[in-house]
Amino acid sequence: MSIPTSDNVFLHELELDVRAELTLAETGQPEEEAAGLPIDEWLSDPVDDQRYEVNLRSLLGAVEALEDGSGPGRCTETEPNGERLKHPRKGR
Repeated sequence: MSIPTSDNVFLHELELDVRAELTLAETGQPEEEAAGLPIDEWLSDPVDDQRYEVNLRSLLGAVEALEDGSGPGRCTETEPNGERLKHPRKGR
């Protein structure tokens, strides 16, 4: 079963939004720079920034998996005869 076109558009727009946010997160205040400032002058906590970036990367991976059709419940592995495996990690 394929994803309806409107879902593809939504996923594509979500991917673009996440990529843009990830770019902002990657180009934010470096940890080294924040470490040289008193805590009350930090724009944000560097540990929170790292967590946010990791979460964005996870979200981006999930969106890409859905766009590729390899999300949960969508088997992309097949037997040599072309049949889809029901449980690829369990062998069948």
